[in-house]
Amino acid sequence: MDVDLRKVRYFIAVAEQLNFGRAAEALHIAQPVLSRQIRALENELKAQLFVRDKRTTELTAAGRQLLADARPLLANADALRRRVGRAARGAGTFTVGFMPGLIVTAAVRALVARHPGLNVEVIRTGFDDQTDVIHDGRADVSYVRLPIDRRGLQVRPLTAEPRVVVLPADHRLAGKDSVDIADLAGEHLLQDPDLVPEWRDVSQEVRSGRRRAEPAMHSVEEKLERVAGGRGVAVFPLSTATFYTRPDIVHVAVCDIGPSHVCLAWDSTRRSPLIAEFAAIAGELAH
Repeated sequence: MDVDLRKVRYFIAVAEQLNFGRAAEALHIAQPVLSRQIRALENELKAQLFVRDKRTTELTAAGRQLLADARPLLANADALRRRVGRAARGAGTFTVGFMPGLIVTAAVRALVARHPGLNVEVIRTGFDDQTDVIHDGRADVSYVRLPIDRRGLQVRPLTAEPRVVVLPADHRLAGKDSVDIADLAGEHLLQDPDLVPEWRDVSQEVRSGRRRAEPAMHSVEEKLERVAGGRGVAVFPLSTATFYTRPDIVHVAVCDIGPSHVCLAWDSTRRSPLIAEFAAIAGELAH
C-alpha cells in the first residue's frame, strides 16, 4: 500500500508537538479527525507510532524512524511539485541561493548575458536552510559554506576565506590586531561548537560540562544582537563580518583557525545544462 503524504504531514505535526491537541490546532483540523488519521497511518504501516496515556505522548522506535525519514520524503515531494510546475511554465527562470556575505552578482550577470531571455532570481539562505533550498526545489543552485550534509548533492569548491571572531566593541580583546583560539577558551560561543572544532577543543565550558544552551538563532542578525548585548562571541567568515558592520561590535582575526570554504551545490540527480553552465561560470570567477 502506498503511503499517504497527507497522513505523513499529520504525523510530523504530532511528532513535533507530542500533543494531539496542539498538533490538531496547528493543522486547523479537529483532534478526533487527527487521531483517526494517525491510526489509519499506523494500520497502513503495520506499526505503532506513538505511545499515549492521559498525560504524555511519546514516539515509539518505529515512530522515531518514520520521523527521520518523513522530512526528506516530504521535501522531495515538494521539490517534485515545484519542478513539474516550473516545467509546465517553461524553462524561463533560474534561481540562485546565497549565504550572507557572499556576492553572486557577477555570476548572475554573466549567465543573463549568455541567455538574455532568462529570468534569474536570487534567494538568501542561512546555515539552517542553505541546502534545504536545493532539496525542496526553491533554488537550482546555491552558494553554501561548509560543513554541509552532501547526501544527494553535487558540490563544487569555489573559494576559502579567513574566519574572524566577532566581539562586543568594549570586549577585552576588541583592540587586538589578531588573537589565537586559546585567547577565546574562556568565552561563550553563540554557535554549535561542532562548527568551530578548534574552539571546542580548548573551551573551558565544554571541558567542564557547564556549557549553557542557547535558543535557536536562524539569522546572522540574531547572533549579532546577542554578541552586542554581551551574551557571547561568534566566529564568522570575514566577508560575513564585514558585510554586517555596526558600531557596537568589532571583528578580530583568529590566527590558528581553519578557513571558511565556499562551494556551489546542486541536486546531483539533475542534468540541467543551465546548472552546468552556471557552475562553470562560478568556478571561473572564483579563480
